[in-house]
Amino acid sequence: MKTVSRVVNGERYVAAETAQRVLAAAAELGFRPNTLARELRAGGRSATIGLVTGDVANPFYSKIARGAEHALRAPGLSLLSASTDEDADRERTLVAQLVERRVGGLLVVSADDDHSMLARERTLGTPVVFLDRAPVDLDADSVVLDNVGGVRSAVEHLIERGHRRIGLIGDLSRLSTHRARVEAFGEAMRDAGVQDWERWVRSDSHDLDEASRAARDLVDGPHAPTAIVTTNNRITTGALRAFVDRPERPALVGFDDFDLADVLGITVIAHEPDAMGSVGADELLARIAGDDSPPRHHVLPVRLVVRASSSTSR
Repeated sequence: MKTVSRVVNGERYVAAETAQRVLAAAAELGFRPNTLARELRAGGRSATIGLVTGDVANPFYSKIARGAEHALRAPGLSLLSASTDEDADRERTLVAQLVERRVGGLLVVSADDDHSMLARERTLGTPVVFLDRAPVDLDADSVVLDNVGGVRSAVEHLIERGHRRIGLIGDLSRLSTHRARVEAFGEAMRDAGVQDWERWVRSDSHDLDEASRAARDLVDGPHAPTAIVTTNNRITTGALRAFVDRPERPALVGFDDFDLADVLGITVIAHEPDAMGSVGADELLARIAGDDSPPRHHVLPVRLVVRASSSTSR
C-alpha cells in the first residue's frame, strides 16, 4: 500500500517497472487521487474559489463567473458557483458550506445587509472580495460599478431632452446597489430643479412580474412620468413587457446592457461584468499570495449608450 501511495503522489524510491504496473492498474480501475483530501491533510486550503451570486439565470452573474474563471485558470484554481436567489439566509448557509470545504477564498455578490459572518471568516483566514455590492459595516476588498455616474448620466440625458417627470423602477430596497442608484437619481433630479421626484420611484421590483406591475403603476397613475430609468437588466425587461401593447411609451434608459438591447433600440448604461469577475479574482489571488495591505476598493467605469428608446425629445 505504501508503494502505491508513493507512485500516486509522485514520490521517489520506486522502481520504474513497479511504478508502471501501479499506474496501469490505477488506470484500469479508474482510480483518481483525492486532491482535496491531500490538501486538507497538509493543513492547506483547496484549489477551489467559491463564488456566491444572486440569480444564476441572470446573464450578469454568468458573465461575472466567466471573468473570474479566466483569471483563475492560469494559477490552476477552479471556481465553484452557488446561487442565493437573493435570500440572505441562504447566503449565510452557502458561505458556511463553502468555508467547510476549505475554499481558497470567496467572491461574494451579497444579498445580505449583515456581514458579520464574512468578517469572522476573513479574520479566520479566508480571503473575501465583494463584487457589485459594497459590504455593510465592513472594510473589505470590493469591486463595484460607478452607480452614481451611471444613473446621473441617464437622468441628465433625459433632462436634456425635455423630460421633467422621470420615474425610477428599482430592485430590493435592502441592496446597496439599489440605495446607491436611488440616491444618485434623487441628487440628479434635485440638481435639475425637480423636488418631488420621490413620487415616481418604485422599489422592490426584483422579478419580471413585479417590474411590469411597477411600470404599469407609474404610467397609469396621475401625472405619469414621461421617462423611466430602470436599475438593472431584469427590471428593464419587465418594463418592456408592460409597454408592449401601448402605442405611446415613456422614454426608457436601463442600467446594464443585455442581449437584443441594440436590436430593440434600448438606451442603456453599459459596463463589463466580465471585468468585475476578473478584477475580483485578481484581488483574491493577491490576498491568497499573502498581500496584507489595506482593503482596496475598485470602481469600474460605465458608459451611456444612446439608442432609440430615449432619443425622442419631450
